[in-house]
Amino acid sequence: MNATVISKEKTEVKFSFEVSAEVLEKGLAFAYNKNKNQISIPGFRKGKVPRKLIEAQYGESFFYEDAINHIFPDEYMEAIKELDLDVVSAPTLDVEYIDKEKGIKFLIDVTVKPEVQLGQYKGLTVEKVTAEVTDEEVNAELEKVQKQNARMIEVTDRPAQMGDVVKLSYEGSVDGVPFDGGKADEYDLELGSHSFIEGFEEQVAGHSIGEKFDIQVTFPEAYHAPELAGKPAVFAIEIKGITAKELPELNDAFAEDVSEFSTLDEYKASIVEKLAKEKN
Repeated sequence: MNATVISKEKTEVKFSFEVSAEVLEKGLAFAYNKNKNQISIPGFRKGKVPRKLIEAQYGESFFYEDAINHIFPDEYMEAIKELDLDVVSAPTLDVEYIDKEKGIKFLIDVTVKPEVQLGQYKGLTVEKVTAEVTDEEVNAELEKVQKQNARMIEVTDRPAQMGDVVKLSYEGSVDGVPFDGGKADEYDLELGSHSFIEGFEEQVAGHSIGEKFDIQVTFPEAYHAPELAGKPAVFAIEIKGITAKELPELNDAFAEDVSEFSTLDEYKASIVEKLAKEKN
């Protein structure tokens, strides 16, 4: 086999290899035997038409595709072995020539493993990380579960504050003209969720049920609606209702409700065990 690297750029390699006329002939014989029972020519029974007659009737290239498919895999593996290529992709192939007298010459493009140049790795130091679980981490986990199991209660005796869910109606305008998508009725907004334009939620906080008021905000420069990007807007607001999250008390009853444990101490111990396992 005559295999030659044509070019190599980083991990992309182009190479060629030649297959002898003898190997090509074996491939053509295979292709003929594979197809002969499907070919009909007047005067011959199926499977009995001579190969030369078929090639004369349909052209010399009639069996080339099946011949190439038959011989290529083994010849390709021999070529990359000869060139010592560590290939990591399927080959892209082209045929430079195919001739019964000369054989076949393949042109191949493949991706190979990169050559890695190691940097300085000896003598490096790393900070030791502890898997110890702190009280703060346990409390944060408990607070997360508390919030997941909170119940919503109506608030009527105070203004809205950050963390509340406010039911409000609003209509926005720019230069006194309402814009599309700027109006809603009885929309539930969690103050502090940052789901509205910066400054919107903070200006709603401090107002009570039944209040009507205006707030002023500026749309971000990168706002998704180009006609509003970077522009100041006024929103007319009316608060229709306020609800607040009431967190369950951290006690044995809480532990029994949210876990398989009957006491808070047992539940905390399980949290410590879980967090330590995750850290490890």
